[in-house]
Amino acid sequence: MAYDVDLFVIGAGSGGVRASRIAAQLGARVMVAENQQLGGTCVNLGCVPKKMLVYSASYADDFEQASAYGWSATEPRFDWPTLLANKNREIARLNRVYGELLDKAGVRTVQGTARLLDAHTVEVDTADGPRRYSAEHILIATGCEPQLPDIPGIEHAISSDQAFHLPRLPERVIVAGGGYIATEFSGVFHGLGARVSQLYRGELFLRGFDDSVRRHLREQLTLKGLDLQFNADIVRIEKRADSSLAVQLKDGRVLDADCVLFATGRRPRLGGLGLEATRVQLDERGFVAVDERFRTHEPSIHAVGDVIGRVQLTPVALAEGMALARSLFKPEDYRPLDYTLIPTAVFSLPNIGTVGLTEAAAREAGFELRVFESRFKPLKLTLTDSKESTFLKLVVDARSDRVLGCHMVGPDAGEVIQGLAVALKAGATKAIFDDTIGIHPTTAEEFVTMRTPLADRPS
Repeated sequence: MAYDVDLFVIGAGSGGVRASRIAAQLGARVMVAENQQLGGTCVNLGCVPKKMLVYSASYADDFEQASAYGWSATEPRFDWPTLLANKNREIARLNRVYGELLDKAGVRTVQGTARLLDAHTVEVDTADGPRRYSAEHILIATGCEPQLPDIPGIEHAISSDQAFHLPRLPERVIVAGGGYIATEFSGVFHGLGARVSQLYRGELFLRGFDDSVRRHLREQLTLKGLDLQFNADIVRIEKRADSSLAVQLKDGRVLDADCVLFATGRRPRLGGLGLEATRVQLDERGFVAVDERFRTHEPSIHAVGDVIGRVQLTPVALAEGMALARSLFKPEDYRPLDYTLIPTAVFSLPNIGTVGLTEAAAREAGFELRVFESRFKPLKLTLTDSKESTFLKLVVDARSDRVLGCHMVGPDAGEVIQGLAVALKAGATKAIFDDTIGIHPTTAEEFVTMRTPLADRPS
């Protein structure tokens, strides 16, 4: 059978765009359908605009600390509309860049909402009416969307999507959630001058991160004046006549807010996709089930990125998209994707950077450990009154001396950990860390100067 294209991609986010470009470069005829802006969540409502907001919020500390270094300036003023306008201009530029990248690769793009009619046919609702396309292979790369709880008054709350487009900076913000997004937005709003309470229904936020990291960040955020409330769950939101919000908690307390942001989970974006017309199946969590080569139960249909729910990070979606393209159109170059030792960062203020096993995970896996930790006031803050401290941790296999995990809380943690991820991928031992000459004076040099394991330190 002759198909219109070799690969039809539904979704022009990180995974979809990467798969499209690589497939086209390998000689495939490729088409992409997208019903929003090119670039997906990362470019439009995720990583990129979020990091811009984090940068903006971080200036608050810089202004406060500048006087210790001899700088004298008038009282700084923040303007939310200016930040949003500049952010929007940069996102629009990136949207154009994505379009140009696809065009140069020879990928055809169609604007509209796509749905599956069968294993080889996609219909796209465009501004000019429905269009049908046949494809030898179809890729689902639709990503995820925020999931809000079903509670009375939830219509008065927002998700992170709306947070990027608020008409004004709210004075009192409640952020519900304990993951990346909640912790990052709490820091953003707090840094920009709002009174922020972050509520999480568990004992401690950032589940899955090293416990020492979680505790250290809790201490640092509390020192900065951010109100952290654990074992706290919202059950109702009421809007008052003055447009303020009364937020009722499970324990009976009522908190006042001007904005309530829920960051309590994301679900795969599958509504209206037409999966019922195919043999595609979902896993027990509701994500698209795929095998090692990202094939669904329908052999001609594949899926990558957040929609498969493996590791929901942009660089992982990019790697999955590249692997899928090679699997289909240059199988001799295909290599299974390695999901171990994936570095990540949380752009809280201060940042978290981490790669490898946490101490708890390493012990659960049966390793005998040597653990190294360092807490100190970074050099930049020594002339200031700031109480902020940086935290570093190494988790080492006592038998092989191999470094199993590196963890950091402090400025530019992501930049530091990215380099250490290469070392861990290469199998670096603690002896190699010890033999490495540090760059002085830096925070990163502490990773190669920690000598005494916790158990050997005097009590």
